[in-house]
Amino acid sequence: MRQIFSIAFFALFCSFQSCKQADKKVLTFREKLEQVADSVKVGGITVKNLFKSQILAHGPSGYDSSMIIEKVYVPHQALWDNCYAMIFGNENASKFNTESGIIEWNKTLYPENKEFFEKRALELIEMNLDSVLENNLQKFDKLVPYKAEATVSIAFTPLTGILFGGCDNDQFCLELNYKEQNVRYTVEYGIPHELNHLAYEPLRKNDPDSGTALRQVIDEGFACYFTWVFFEKKISKHEAVENMTEKEWEWYLNNEKQIYAKTKEYFTDTSGDNPLLRNGKYKLFEDAPKTLYYWMGFRIVEKYVEIHGPGSWRDIYEMNVRDVFERSGYAEFISESV
Repeated sequence: MRQIFSIAFFALFCSFQSCKQADKKVLTFREKLEQVADSVKVGGITVKNLFKSQILAHGPSGYDSSMIIEKVYVPHQALWDNCYAMIFGNENASKFNTESGIIEWNKTLYPENKEFFEKRALELIEMNLDSVLENNLQKFDKLVPYKAEATVSIAFTPLTGILFGGCDNDQFCLELNYKEQNVRYTVEYGIPHELNHLAYEPLRKNDPDSGTALRQVIDEGFACYFTWVFFEKKISKHEAVENMTEKEWEWYLNNEKQIYAKTKEYFTDTSGDNPLLRNGKYKLFEDAPKTLYYWMGFRIVEKYVEIHGPGSWRDIYEMNVRDVFERSGYAEFISESV
């Protein structure tokens, strides 16, 4: 009798589970996209998912230009009116700082790139974008002693040139158009890096070396080091610096003394056009992978922390870049190295 009861119970359970599976609706792409939040805000930082409405504006009933204005243009008008209109200027400015311009390019951009744009949007949906953003912003808010006020949009653009950056704290954008981009890596690892810039850079306005190459070295190196700390040093150092390979990292270590000897004279340069910042142009080191000054900045910050203690990276927010360099002992480390 017990065996018959067990069989009957098992059959009932299977029937119940089948009903549950049948009741579970398989969402369409548009339904999944509709569930993405328009924006995620933690503290003073807001990330706006403009890409969502750029796609949803193209519905079964046709193109909804009012959605483009209300959900894409107005929510981050400073980005379009100031940053993009300035960067691309002249004949392209009206694409960004007028409603008619915004409507026009959004009318054709998605239909012309439908397959790729939907693939990119699905990548963001499948990585649980809202959750990743919220977790990273909350962690950033707790970790950084100096709070940033910033607005960042994730969007498709008709002209690319920023990739991930902007013109001011309220004018940042992550462009989704780059096909070679690892969008998951950019969102998970690139956002902490960029947010550190947004917290750090406003504090450098009165730095005597604010316009120098040394400032850029420390700024980028600090953002890379912060990313390493942000992920509790569970990612490798080479991954934190532009997602280098271990082999690329070893190249830098093997050439560290020569790199410093040949580039230190450019620390005070304010032109932005020198071999330290633009090795790709000047080919001071033909075999140098990735960006030379990001790596050097990381090493300077790393040496500073080695001397002053594990939590001392927080000091750097308040320090002038020349003081960071001198107190890092990096020059002495290089002179003592074999």
